[in-house]
Amino acid sequence: MRPRSSANKPHLPNSPFRAQPTPEVHPFEVNDRVTHDRHGLGSVVRITGDRMEVRFGQIMVSVARNSTKIHPL
Repeated sequence: MRPRSSANKPHLPNSPFRAQPTPEVHPFEVNDRVTHDRHGLGSVVRITGDRMEVRFGQIMVSVARNSTKIHPL
């Protein structure tokens, strides 16, 4: 019997063992217009470290800069 080959085997698209793609991190700046999946349209007010504060109408929300739910316009 021959030993198994150590070649990379393809995984199905819905396989839990498939490597997850790294999310694209956008370079947000103060006063950038953004859209959020839950809160809608907003504007970046402050950036501190890995978080940013975004004004959505009358409310301020702190959002992670690498969140997949926020997108630049």
